[in-house]
Amino acid sequence: MMTFARLAARVRALPPLAADLAVVAVVGLFTASDVAVNDPGYRQDDALTWALLAVSLVALVFRRRRPVPVACVTGAACAGWALHGHIGELLNLPVIVALYTVAVLGDRRRTLWTGLVAATASGVVALIVGRDVVNPQGLPVLEMVWPLVPLLLGEVVRTRRELLAEYAARAERAEEEREREAALRVRRERVRVAREIHDILAHTVSAMTVQAGVALDALDTAPEVSRRAMTQVRASGKEAVRELRATLSVLRETESTAPAPRLDQLAELVEGVEAGGVRVVLRRTPSGAAYPAVVEATAYRIVQEALTNVVKHSGAGRVAASLTGTDTALHIEIVDDGPLCSEPSTADADAAAGFGLIGMRERVLALGGTLAYGPVPGGGFRVHAVLPTEGTTGGTP
Repeated sequence: MMTFARLAARVRALPPLAADLAVVAVVGLFTASDVAVNDPGYRQDDALTWALLAVSLVALVFRRRRPVPVACVTGAACAGWALHGHIGELLNLPVIVALYTVAVLGDRRRTLWTGLVAATASGVVALIVGRDVVNPQGLPVLEMVWPLVPLLLGEVVRTRRELLAEYAARAERAEEEREREAALRVRRERVRVAREIHDILAHTVSAMTVQAGVALDALDTAPEVSRRAMTQVRASGKEAVRELRATLSVLRETESTAPAPRLDQLAELVEGVEAGGVRVVLRRTPSGAAYPAVVEATAYRIVQEALTNVVKHSGAGRVAASLTGTDTALHIEIVDDGPLCSEPSTADADAAAGFGLIGMRERVLALGGTLAYGPVPGGGFRVHAVLPTEGTTGGTP
């Protein structure tokens, strides 16, 4: 059995013109049944009465496009019936539909003005017609009320639609915001993974290249040195594979549980660089308090990238790396004794070191720290970073 809600849904699904014609047909059916009624001694269903009905029905077809003019036409026809002496319970259906349309398709201000005009006109007609013996007209006060009913109903429906539209818009905006946030997280994660892979490969491959060169040079004259260099190449390769597996595991369904690099691993890092022929002096002055994991991982990557750049670009034979902790920050400085060079711009330095210095700067800025680098007067290159340790939460740099 079809309910009213289903019927209304089917009517709303119709094209606008078809829905308007359906409404006109229903209104015409009920109104015509009242128009055709004649009281004894009265000939009320005459040509004028039917003409007013025809005009009202034709006007209703255009109620969506011209709601206020349609309300005026149907209201005039209803007043014409009353003044003609044909007063019925269903003759005001066309103007009721028109008033409802004015409210549901308009705004509150237009509804108020329409209600004021319609109530006044209805009251005036009631005063003019009076209380006919056959068709008594209601009291003027009561006649002023009924035009307000469809207007109030239309206002309620329109307000509800506006609220639903606003809720839908809010939900859509929230969904778009969630999608943007998800896309932002994906981009950040991609940058993080790319940065990690760069740090791992740039350092390890550079160190392995240098160590392999040492092994080749010492293969005939110093087999033991060559053996140690190749052993270090194998160890570096295994370590690179382990770190790559831990980094790339985040791209799979299960998250990585591998620990982030810590400052305690700097000794192994230095050992690998020294195996390539570069002397590294590491000095650590801790603050006494434990650093957040994200600070330690960032500091490790900065030292790793700086040493990689020394091996790849500087031609230095000695590097001094110092980490000094205070109550609020960790100061990192790496200085090599490479040959004297003209001071390049920041862009030139970035280009010379590939994405290394760019990634280093991104890591430092992510923690709210500062990074400075450039040639040293007299020769060499210096990298200095300050990482704040207060208010820093754990996470992956």
